[in-house]
Amino acid sequence: MASLEARLLHARSIAGSSRIDASDLERQINTIYTVDTVRYLTRTLPHIRFVWLMGADNLAEVAEWRRWPLLFESLPIAIFDRPTYARKALISQAVRFFSRSRLSSRAATRLACSKSPAWVFIHAQLHPESGTRLRRHGM
Repeated sequence: MASLEARLLHARSIAGSSRIDASDLERQINTIYTVDTVRYLTRTLPHIRFVWLMGADNLAEVAEWRRWPLLFESLPIAIFDRPTYARKALISQAVRFFSRSRLSSRAATRLACSKSPAWVFIHAQLHPESGTRLRRHGM
């Protein structure tokens, strides 16, 4: 994996002047755990309705993350299909644990206003290339 500085530079070049802010917040708050970052953001900015965006590849293994149920309980989550991961993701421990919190695809537009835990799996047209290969070629 590339250094934090290299990944930040790349993320900032992609974001341009959009509403996306690529930052080194984890370094600033001294954590490497997603759940700590999310808790910090939701407590520091309680007026913001955050939605966590996650690929199906991460959903398949999120139960290995530190305090992962707290992540689902902290904010709504939108999970995007990834090539070859949908099946594994949709039978994962996290999906079984939070099955009653799943919204239908048609309800995805209401996700940001939903009370946590709430999540939606978004099926979309998939790009056949891996994310690693796309990043390597600057796509």
